[in-house]
Amino acid sequence: MPRTPNRPAILAPQTALLHHEDQITPGFSAFVTPVTRASTVVFPDLAAMRAVKWNDDSQWRYGLHATPTSLILAQRLATIEGGQHALLQPSGLSSIVNVYFGIVRQGDDVLIPDNAYGPNRELGDWLTRDFGLTVQYYDPLIGAGIEALIKPNTKLIWLEAPGSVTMEIPDVAAITAVARRHGIVTAIDNTYSAGLAFKPFEHGVDISVQALTKYQSGASDLLMGATITADAAIHFRLKRARMTMGIGVSADDCSLVLRSLPSMKVRFEAHDAAAMTLARWLKSRAEIAAVLHPAFEDCPGHAQWKRDFTGAGGLFSVVFDAAYSPAQVDAFVEGLAWFKIGWSWGGMHSLAMPYNIREMRSATAWPYEGTLVRFFVGLEDVGDLQADIEQSLTTHLVA
Repeated sequence: MPRTPNRPAILAPQTALLHHEDQITPGFSAFVTPVTRASTVVFPDLAAMRAVKWNDDSQWRYGLHATPTSLILAQRLATIEGGQHALLQPSGLSSIVNVYFGIVRQGDDVLIPDNAYGPNRELGDWLTRDFGLTVQYYDPLIGAGIEALIKPNTKLIWLEAPGSVTMEIPDVAAITAVARRHGIVTAIDNTYSAGLAFKPFEHGVDISVQALTKYQSGASDLLMGATITADAAIHFRLKRARMTMGIGVSADDCSLVLRSLPSMKVRFEAHDAAAMTLARWLKSRAEIAAVLHPAFEDCPGHAQWKRDFTGAGGLFSVVFDAAYSPAQVDAFVEGLAWFKIGWSWGGMHSLAMPYNIREMRSATAWPYEGTLVRFFVGLEDVGDLQADIEQSLTTHLVA
């Protein structure tokens, strides 16, 4: 039976403040998810406390692991991707870390695409150097040929669709088919599509990683990540690792993502339309040697994009003609007024960032000589953005 402690009728004011029995009129209803901040979860009795199991997602255990606010967000993210389970982490990179520590062990081998998100590569190098893993970097367009790289100790294959800077689209289904035959877990960084334009579980992927910092937040004002799965056993491997490492998220940050989710598809489509307009225009500019946009036929992996994706969002890259030096391209970026210089993307403001791709690759050749600039197209008027690029091209790029 639930315990029924004796409560004195009259309490000292300080005790009454801490143990007040609030009287709230029932029936309040609103569109907004309430923010539940909690560290300690209070149990009705010792039997209930002792019955709690870490791998029972229906039980409340401790605020670090879940509160109603974070659980609602996790459930909605799983729904968007077509998954069954989701875990939240305090950044996109911490979601990647969660995958490593949940799936691989000392002595295991990991395959990472050569166009992967830079911090993922750095993490792979660190785990190789200090934790006894081996890492192979592979051509992102390798497809079923990845089978030749698989070793007896290969336990995890990373994918990224597209590469977050160079925009190649892998043949996800071909790679996951090979992985499944060998019993290897696959994880994809699916941040580019926000789970809207590409459904990884329909293509055989085991884990989808999202940087909620991007489109899900939409305001460049928070950091958060998620790991989403359709397989309960993999989910609980990730959950145990997350719990052991003490990873948690703020209920306030969760509420901000929940606020933004209803408008995410509308914003994604607006970014997509504006980016396509600018990318098509940049293709006509003599200063540009290549436009790397997955929706264009000459972008590596376009056939996979056309087959598997329903949209592209606001991210694409361009390669400048080799006649222009890196210093000139830097001057072009610094000469932009509405495209700001900054890491990340997915918010309302446009961004531009130059990259030296040859310094970022180890396994595949880079076919271009010119400097690459990645654009994220925000929600500014597209005519103003085009005029901004044009004035900076005219001012700073003189061959």
